[in-house]
Parts: sequence; structure tokens; C-alpha cells
Amino acid sequence: MKAATALALVLAASLAAGSQSAAAAAVPARASLPAIEREVMCVTCKIPLELAQSPQADRERAFVAELIDRGYGAPRIKRELVAQYGPSVLALPSAHGFDLAVYVVPVAALIAVLALLAVLVPRWRRAGARAQGRAAPGATATAPAPRALGPEDAARLSADMSRFD
Repeated sequence: MKAATALALVLAASLAAGSQSAAAAAVPARASLPAIEREVMCVTCKIPLELAQSPQADRERAFVAELIDRGYGAPRIKRELVAQYGPSVLALPSAHGFDLAVYVVPVAALIAVLALLAVLVPRWRRAGARAQGRAAPGATATAPAPRALGPEDAARLSADMSRFD
């Protein structure tokens, strides 16, 4: 009987320890002021809060520190900052609505430039090969026929060649 009771206590203790570690894992890491400062802007200076040196920046830092002391996580602190100061307080725009264009337009422009280069580079290479008188791969270009030498040029060439013999 005592062994069963002891076994039940050990089992209960291990379950309690396991549930505490699971609860600790479920709680998000506590937000820090430096991490939040990198992700929000000073609404007056329009620069990241970590770089701002103004009375407004100090008020924002104090507000963030108060929210951290209350135990709020980073997402909730950002929501509170947006509620207090408006969406311009966030360093990055939201990923929905018109703000999504900030993320989509550069990627689309890069894809367009790469597609344009994929089309134009082979054309430029073929045109360059033709301009230099060599045939492009797969093309059947004929070299221009050499020009016949005139009598004066033939005599001068013959004289020059005889000096080297």
C-alpha cells in the first residue's frame, strides 16, 4: 500500500513538472526594449526609435517599458503602440491591403528585368557576332570574299616578302 502511494506521488510530481515545463514553453519570451525599439519608429522624427533622440521618443520608450513591465509580448506591444500613435509607428508596413505593394512591387520588378534580360541577351550576342563577322552558333553566315590586290599592292607585297626570304 505504501509503495502504491509513493508511486502515485512520484507520478503526480512528474506530471506536475511536465505540465509546468509545457506551460513555460507556451509562454512567449518576454519582450525587451531594444528589440521593440528596432521595430518601431519615433512618430515625430520618422526614424527608428532606437536612433531617435527627442522628447517624443522618450515618451514612446517609457510607454513601451510600461507595457513590458505589464508582461506584454512584442505583438501586443505593437498593437498598443498602433492604438496609441497610429500605424506610422511601425517600422515595416503591414502585409495586407495597399501596403502589400511594398513587398510585391520590388519582386515583380526583379522578375520583369530578369525576363527582359533573358530575351535580349541572346539577341545582343547574335547581333555582336554578326557585326564582328563571325557566325553565331547555329547560323549559316558566309564570310565576305577577299578583295583582289591591285597591281601596285601586289608588287609592294612581293617586294616586302622577298626581303624576308
